[in-house]
Amino acid sequence: MRLATFTDYGLRVLMRLAGTPDEPSTTARIAEEFQIPYNHLTKVVQDLARGGFVTTQRGGGGGIRLARPADTITLGEVVRRLEGRYAMVECFRADGGACLLDPLCRLKPQLAAAREAFIAELDKTSVADCAYAGPAPGAPSCAPAHAGGRDR
Repeated sequence: MRLATFTDYGLRVLMRLAGTPDEPSTTARIAEEFQIPYNHLTKVVQDLARGGFVTTQRGGGGGIRLARPADTITLGEVVRRLEGRYAMVECFRADGGACLLDPLCRLKPQLAAAREAFIAELDKTSVADCAYAGPAPGAPSCAPAHAGGRDR
């Protein structure tokens, strides 16, 4: 399995917020820390807010915070939410795609089972289990895990 870059960034945001739960952050700060394009991260944070994972507040004293305790947010529910826009393969698209094998395909149920097992495993881990408090003072920012990833 490979997660979309969008999902990777969403998980990073949640891990970072879980690492300092009493301190709001900003999209700009997280974008700089993880070397993520600000405009892209803004879209990720908006989706996390729509999904009920974070709250956002503009202005002084505002920022991004977890909407609920990190130990109540599982990686599985986050991945389900953020990956929901992407079909694993064409026949998983909402419109069914244009796969010629679909009526007799034996692969689709196997892929669906593997996807569910993957998500079920992620359901066993909370964001709190992966909390990241940020770099040590004076340390350089994190390098991106993969330059150029994909967003499908």
